[in-house]
Amino acid sequence: MYGLCDCNNFFVSCERVFRPDLVGKPVVVLSNNDGCIIARSNEAKALGIGMGQPLYQVRTLVERHRVTLFSANHALYADLSHRVMATLRTLVPSLEIYSVDEAFFDLSGFPEPLEAFGRRIRETVGRHTGIPVSIGIAPTKTLAKVAARLAKNYPRLEGCCYMHREADIRKVLATFPLRDVWGIGRRYGRTFDQMHIRTAQQFLDLPEAWVRGRMGVTGLRTRLELQGVPAIGFDDGSGPRQQIGHSRTFPAEVGDRAALERIVAEFAARCAERLRRQDSVCRSIHCYISTNRHREGAPQRFETAVHRFAEPTASTLELVKAARGLLREIYRPGFGYKKAGVLLSDLERSEGRLPSLFGAAEGERQMRLMQALDAVNRTYGRGKVRTAAEGTQPFRMQSAYLSRRYTTEWDELLVVQAK
Repeated sequence: MYGLCDCNNFFVSCERVFRPDLVGKPVVVLSNNDGCIIARSNEAKALGIGMGQPLYQVRTLVERHRVTLFSANHALYADLSHRVMATLRTLVPSLEIYSVDEAFFDLSGFPEPLEAFGRRIRETVGRHTGIPVSIGIAPTKTLAKVAARLAKNYPRLEGCCYMHREADIRKVLATFPLRDVWGIGRRYGRTFDQMHIRTAQQFLDLPEAWVRGRMGVTGLRTRLELQGVPAIGFDDGSGPRQQIGHSRTFPAEVGDRAALERIVAEFAARCAERLRRQDSVCRSIHCYISTNRHREGAPQRFETAVHRFAEPTASTLELVKAARGLLREIYRPGFGYKKAGVLLSDLERSEGRLPSLFGAAEGERQMRLMQALDAVNRTYGRGKVRTAAEGTQPFRMQSAYLSRRYTTEWDELLVVQAK
């Protein structure tokens, strides 16, 4: 059996932990630069506010119903996510973190009655973190996702759905929307809509050969999982990341090459920091920039380039230099760019690697320098020591409705006054 813990309206729930006065009131969280809606409370959903909808389209609705707005506070959300996952690790045998607000756990051979155990997980996480969660337990990970959705939508389940009897699973799949099945998504969802296939059970009724021919291995895995046959492996996350990236959409279009160079230099430095944190080095770095795809009638460009290092590296200096060089290759004057990103790939573990015969001394010098850089920034705060290429001012997004970083910044801790 597999379990899934899914945090309810996670970003909104994080804000409500420190603003309990907003419980039961409409709340939305906005994307980078306050552009689109990326999280909604149930009350905001009931008003008809859509996921991913631009704020300007619902501004009248927001003002009429006094919807509370928050800019995305990623520092707060990441810390509360870490606390949720740390609590889960104390309760389950093994954990696979799937996203910032979801985690699978393997319950094979677990002795405790699983429905009661699921409710205990929900109560413990809520008590320790203040975040409400829904628990789904089923024979496969895909069915566990279905069960978690039911737990979230039906209050009578008290936040936990244990779905294990074959007859019950068939009954659920007969009405469960196919688009909401893990692995179907928008791409296949459009195809099935045109075929008037709307439910998970209708998908299971399709011939296996048709699924294999149209969807390949992915479709077959989804089909097996819905039939109760585990086909997606369990990953406890003990291995390092295989790619590390950092990208942002800008508040306003950027046309100046020097400004873009400073931005990609900062992104490369952030990636380098995370690379060293997991004791890895990379062989390849990608850089990309794109124009505003929402600006109708304007010329569009998406440019990308890759640099491969002769020797794998985790040096901020080398990665920043390479990122700036790639930016110069792909930059085209006369365009306003809205987004940029840096991606590190071909990652390897740094320990146990034999350095190049001619680069051993330089590699040792770079390693000591990076250790000193990381030590200073850990002690005094990220970005206190920066490369000159990044400039003196870090990249800032528009965040007009940003809440405090209650759990990660001393100056923003919650102050409680007792009378």
